[in-house]
Amino acid sequence: MTSDLVPVRRALISVSDKTDLVPFARRLAGLGVQIISTGGTAKAIADAGIPVTPIDQVTGFPEMMDGRVKTLHPKVHGGILALRDEPSHVQAMKDHGIDPIDLVCVNLYPFEKTVAKPDVTTEQAIEHIDIGGPSMVRSAAKNHAFVAIVTDPSQYDRVSAELQENKGATTLALRRSLAAAAFAHTSAYDAAIVSWMSRCDSYHPQTELFPDPLVWQMRKLTELRYGENPHQLAAVYAEPGVTEPNVVSAKQLHGKELSFNNLNDAAAALELIKEFDQPAAAVIKHTNPCGCGLADNLATAFERAYSGDPLAAFGGIVALSRTVDTPTAEAITSGQKFLEVILAPDYEPAALHLLRQRWQNVRLLAVGKLTSPRQRDPRVLDVKRIVGGLLVQQRDMLDMQGAHWQQVAGPKPTDAVVADLRLAWCAVKHLKSNAICLVRNQTLVGAGAGQMDRVESAKIAVAKAGKGNDSRAQGASAASDAFFPFRDGPDVLIDAGVTAIIQPGGSKRDDETIQACKDADVTLIFTGQRHFRH
Repeated sequence: MTSDLVPVRRALISVSDKTDLVPFARRLAGLGVQIISTGGTAKAIADAGIPVTPIDQVTGFPEMMDGRVKTLHPKVHGGILALRDEPSHVQAMKDHGIDPIDLVCVNLYPFEKTVAKPDVTTEQAIEHIDIGGPSMVRSAAKNHAFVAIVTDPSQYDRVSAELQENKGATTLALRRSLAAAAFAHTSAYDAAIVSWMSRCDSYHPQTELFPDPLVWQMRKLTELRYGENPHQLAAVYAEPGVTEPNVVSAKQLHGKELSFNNLNDAAAALELIKEFDQPAAAVIKHTNPCGCGLADNLATAFERAYSGDPLAAFGGIVALSRTVDTPTAEAITSGQKFLEVILAPDYEPAALHLLRQRWQNVRLLAVGKLTSPRQRDPRVLDVKRIVGGLLVQQRDMLDMQGAHWQQVAGPKPTDAVVADLRLAWCAVKHLKSNAICLVRNQTLVGAGAGQMDRVESAKIAVAKAGKGNDSRAQGASAASDAFFPFRDGPDVLIDAGVTAIIQPGGSKRDDETIQACKDADVTLIFTGQRHFRH
């Protein structure tokens, strides 16, 4: 019968992360525990004046093959795996000179940090795949009836306190808890390797997007105050290996803690401004753009984005594609604005000071330098959770610049109209279907999203653009995320004063829409591509 309390007389320590290693080893030694160790860990312990036995004195073999082989030995794994209450195991230990190991403290080679380096080679990545470490962790976790397995410095205090309280022994409850954490640790480690290999062209061709099985490794960053609503619990997890700028890895420089909705909306805002090479700004509400603007400087881009729908922008999320300078910060802080989150690659010190002074609670996020739209990682998959499984697809990253557009009606568009059509085509892609948007002078001036019919979305977009002679729909360019099944949607836009429309085309009644645009002398562009977003 296994005893609940197991004295720790012998411990094996081999760690890559040496945070708090020496204090932990000193506490073990103070309890009379013999410490066995390897390589750099043994040196760190010895340099601190703590008695330590090198692993080669236990195994009788030197560490070899550049450290690939040092703990893979029966005197190590036999000492960890032996059942102390099984006579045949006890006899085998006696026959082969194996002493029991009661505590194993191991954390693994920093594989994730290694492969996150932009210049890492395949050979360097492979050398940081730990073999002996996971083997010891799994052996100790399997035999947690007798062995405590410690895999993270955050566990040191808890283990030390229990050893002190129980006169050098661990409880079964502690060992079970540590074992569960250990298996989670090795599982996450293996998943990180799978993730790297799935991204590495040498092992996983880009054409093979959907591996079987799909192995995901996520690390919990923190629990959130609540989810979309106060009655829902929530947390945020990070996916290792993602180097593209994102809100999960962003550095928060100011403001209250981020909520579930903040992160979701901020991610949507960031994905929109990633579409553009030039200075861009976007305002997001409930993941839909209510404002988007382009200009040759960031301050003007922001002013255009915010002017798109100031009413909807109240409590919104702002994303900016360049480092925030003082003119941009002045534009953001002027007037009676209320914003929840501002995100940008970075902030100039004076600009950051202005924003901090203006709002005590606004969350300021620095996401790092944005790359060209063409440099986004196509291997980052888009995943939607449904009851019973996952829907997995490629990200929607088709070229939005118009290489394959076809003009089918109306006058040839000017360069300014083409620029507005491009902005409209990018913005409508980020609105929930059915989606219609209007752009004038590089400014999103009206958006209708998430409606059950396209005509209603068109009406909402027109209404957002204003009424009468002051309506910004006059001379605007419109975009539809999918084809118009009838001419009623285009008629709404044309009647409001829209002079150019871009849409995928492909309806059985395209001829009706084409005729409507010809009759009104409105430019009509077919893209041949749709951008549903559900």
